This record gives sequence, C-alpha cells and structure tokens, in this order.
Amino acid sequence: MGDVLAGFQTVWEFDTDSVLIRFERGIRTPKLLQALGERHIPYEALSAVDLAPGKRGTVVLRAVPRPGADPLMDVADGQLREGYDPYRLVLPAERASLAEYYADEIRGALGPGADTAAESHLVAAPAPPLSFKAYDGKASFDGKAVSFRWFWTGASSAKWKAGDQRFRIDELAGVEWRSPENRGSGGAAAKTSGTAPAEDPEAPGADAKGPAGKGTTGAKASPPRSGRHGHLRLVPRATEDQPAGRPDHDPAAVVFGMGYGLVHESLPFAAAVLEAVRASAPAPCAEGSPAPAHNPAPARRDPADIADRIRHLGELHTAGLLTDEEFSTKKAELLAEL
Repeated sequence: MGDVLAGFQTVWEFDTDSVLIRFERGIRTPKLLQALGERHIPYEALSAVDLAPGKRGTVVLRAVPRPGADPLMDVADGQLREGYDPYRLVLPAERASLAEYYADEIRGALGPGADTAAESHLVAAPAPPLSFKAYDGKASFDGKAVSFRWFWTGASSAKWKAGDQRFRIDELAGVEWRSPENRGSGGAAAKTSGTAPAEDPEAPGADAKGPAGKGTTGAKASPPRSGRHGHLRLVPRATEDQPAGRPDHDPAAVVFGMGYGLVHESLPFAAAVLEAVRASAPAPCAEGSPAPAHNPAPARRDPADIADRIRHLGELHTAGLLTDEEFSTKKAELLAEL
C-alpha cells in the first residue's frame, strides 16, 4: 500500500506485506510504547482488524494478533490497559471512513492461517541485553541466560538461602508475567507450546528480610501491597508440571510492585526471554528416534561473586537463619563452582 495513517501518539506505515507501527515520544505517550519505539507487524501475524467508536469523538482501529505470533502479547496475556496496547490506533472520528478503508485493505491481506495459532513467533521481541530492578532483586538477560541477583533490602530469607540464580535458556519451558496493575487474567505461563494456566499465587508476604534476619525499614523496604504486586517467574523444564508457589519465596521469580519492575521494563524483558525460549526449543524427533544428547559445560561463577555469596551466607548463619549444616553444605556448593 505504501501509505501512512497518523493517529494520536501512533503512526501506521503500510507496506504490501506488513505494517510498521511507530510510537511517538512525549509526556502523553505511555512509557511502554516509548520503550518499544516501533514494531514491524507482518500481516500473517494478524487474525483480524477491528474498527470501533472511541472516547471523546474518536475511532479506534485495532489489529488483532494471532495467538503465538507476538511474544509480547503472549506474555501480557490480556493484562494491558487499553492505552498500553501496541496494536491500537486512535483517530479523530472524522477519519472513520479512511480508517475503514485501511481496515478493509489489511483484511484482504491476511494470510490463510489467520484463524489459527501461529506455529512460531512472527513479531520480534526487544533484543537483549535487558535488565530491570524488581523489589527483591535485579533481573538480567544476555540472550543466553537469565540471572537473578537478590537485594538484601527486599529478598525473602528463602531466596537468600537459595542464593543468586542463573537459568540457561535451554533449561526453561517458558516465562510467566503478572502485571503490578493486576489486570486481566494474569498468572498464565507463556510456554513454548503456547499459553497454559498456572496457579494464581498468593500476594507477597511479610517475609522480606535482610541478611540479619530483621524486617527492613524505609520506603525501599516496604513490600508491594496486596493488589499492587506483580512478578516475573521462569518456568524450568523440570518443574513445568508442578504447581507454582508464592513468587516471593520462589528462587525462579522476582517480585515487583508500583515503582519496582514497571510494565515498560518487565514486560519487554519477559517477551525477549519467551522468544529465546521458544527459539531454543528442541525440534520434535521422528517417532522412535532418540533425542540428541545435550551436555553443555557448566558456566563458571565469578570468584568475587562467590566470595560475596559466602559472606552473606555467614551473615544469615550468624543471625540464626541457617543451621550449621545448611551453612556448611551451601558454602561447599559455592566453593565447588570456582
């Protein structure tokens, strides 16, 4: 088509096989859309296009992505507010006829699989490296592995006992993201095979303790309030069929609330992880053929990081949060990683 349709805060540029959605930068543009910048959407990634009246003399043109086509929308799982939806274009009502014309053009360009789920991602997620600060730790993704480094001001004693975590992408079955705004269904784990329901976890408890075993104080130490919490949880392949526990006690999850791990930081992160997990999923073997062996060499930990972890374990042991046996066992495990 080669045309441009400009709306409020968003511009759609049409091509013969795709639409480029660009988001303007400005104080009125939601931070998620600013963080995304622009998105290239092939028509084959769409299932439909809707046009409906909007608020205050506007019309809304919305493309509907196919399930499985966009990792961002798979992870969001219906939890985004309307203003954060990257597939919406809001236009003045007097441009309704023009919007209907483009809606018809896109409908005519939809592929034969529009009514089915996509077998692979057709829309790119934000590229790593990515990181964000949650309430109880910092999450980092370098394209090959996800790392969680706990904050002593927010992490629970259960997470401190487990230590900092590193998950290789090929060890994961999916990722679960819950919005701190607590909208939509939430709590559904986006896996390589699509989306599957997971147990709705309890709100984070009051077990956020520092290494001395005492409740932390100050604004940073206040745990996310009930109804104002979210989380990002990794789903290891070995545990994908097990019920999910509380994210504040789960070493495979980071917890955040309003001000910690905001949507515009945590959602693109989760989408990038899901895209990598799906891309690394082993191809199905022919019936009767054994799966190829996969024995990657274990990654070596930074000695300074090991020393830091042992020091924190010592603080937990002194505070009575670890028994002598637990301290000795964990210390030996850390030293073995050198």
